[in-house]
Amino acid sequence: MAEAATRRRGRGGGGAARRAERTGVKIETAKFIERNMPLFEVLNEEALQIIETNADILLEEVGVNFVNNKVALDRWKDAGADVDYQAERVRIPKGLARELCKTAPSRITQHARNPERTVEIGGNTLVCAPVYGPPFVRDAEGGRRYATMADFEKFVKLGYMSKWLHHSGGTVCEPTDVPVNKRHLDMLLAHMTLSDKPFMGSVTEPSRAQDSVEMCEILFGKEFVQNNTVMTSLININSPMTFDDIMMGALEVYAKNNQACIVSPFIVGGAMAPVSVVGTLTQVLAEVMAGIAYSQLVRKGAPVIFGAFVTSIDMNSGAPTFGTPEASQILSGAGQLARRLGLPFRSGGGLCGSKMPDAQAAYETAHTHNAALTGGVNFMLHACGWLEGGLVSSFEKFVMDADQLGAMHKMAAGVPYDENAQAMDAVREVGPGGHYLGCAHTQANFKEAFWRSELLDYKPFETWSDEGGRDTQALASARVQTLMDAYEQPALDPEVEKALRAYVAEKKASMPDSFV
Repeated sequence: MAEAATRRRGRGGGGAARRAERTGVKIETAKFIERNMPLFEVLNEEALQIIETNADILLEEVGVNFVNNKVALDRWKDAGADVDYQAERVRIPKGLARELCKTAPSRITQHARNPERTVEIGGNTLVCAPVYGPPFVRDAEGGRRYATMADFEKFVKLGYMSKWLHHSGGTVCEPTDVPVNKRHLDMLLAHMTLSDKPFMGSVTEPSRAQDSVEMCEILFGKEFVQNNTVMTSLININSPMTFDDIMMGALEVYAKNNQACIVSPFIVGGAMAPVSVVGTLTQVLAEVMAGIAYSQLVRKGAPVIFGAFVTSIDMNSGAPTFGTPEASQILSGAGQLARRLGLPFRSGGGLCGSKMPDAQAAYETAHTHNAALTGGVNFMLHACGWLEGGLVSSFEKFVMDADQLGAMHKMAAGVPYDENAQAMDAVREVGPGGHYLGCAHTQANFKEAFWRSELLDYKPFETWSDEGGRDTQALASARVQTLMDAYEQPALDPEVEKALRAYVAEKKASMPDSFV
């Protein structure tokens, strides 16, 4: 009874919360994208079969390493793999990993504490989540600096206020003013209290993953968490072909507790994978199948997402590059491989190598956004805010990218061809030589006919000049302020919030600060 009451409070907010919600500002969030459009498939059947065959050969002949994790080695041995305990190497017989992957669900429902924000990940859907992981932030006023908890909370608020962003994300920036061993608690608390969208759990240490589960049990109720997915978390593979104990420990916690993990290689092509598209895709498939198969050894049916994060490398400087043709080809090919496995797919984002939210950032981001839309991505991490190869979270770029996600929603909806869309009455009414501005069809449809940016400037030159001749970064700075001025915290049952804050305070008090 107590768990059920807690769950109702966490999800519905209670009577006081509902009254506050009725009198508060209404925050509009678009539903997750459901594609009504064809996907771009870069690989033919022969190429796909070659990649799949070669991935099986890699798993059987070369194998993968599970370092500092005897429990994982034992699980693999019991499953029928050839395990070299001294080398920590697992060689997986042909077909075994693929067979184990079959028990993973093809579609995941991630519940938000506000049921209206719940998302579906898989099939024809696309869920957009913000930038993840940068230690630095940038804005027009303060420039580039180390991120703080205040910056983190500001990003969470911006994400909550952004109509086209479906997910609050995880480590939208790394708050360096909070001890490493405690900052995950503050970050989770911010996602849970400052937004009511879905969010991600901590993966930087298995105990922090467990803290994430326990905080969710306060927010949603323990029984609800065990029976439903309320978190998505990012488990990176140390390419090439290595699974470390930290990430696998976090995966084990989440899999045991029915929470979703994105199993994703982190690859810079030419450094951590071959320079060729097919060679890289072969390694990606081998690594992902091994990781997802392992999650199913931990708990059959555990929710997982096929991840692919691949950039190319500048062979002159050694720096990673983004928005390149090869990266788009790899994204599209990985999407095909994920669909053949029947798994949700994660890739893409607002990726760029630019130091500023400038033309380079826009070009490279647009290439990756479009590749994600047409390549069948179901969960797009880094959808907004990414700068400088992922080292920087930018406030201006966050709202620039989030605005452009609206165009993706419009494109994904496809082209209607019902009677209203055919517009035959409009053509008859206007006739030769007329105009459509005042006709009945235009009057009935103009409000929703065209997607319109809430950021970019379409005014005549004279008006634009009179208003200060602002460039896109200046417009974005103003947009950030507009959203922050309009922000109103979503209602949450006071008893649930009190319990969350008490949990965080108790956990912090139980250990000394550590900044390493």
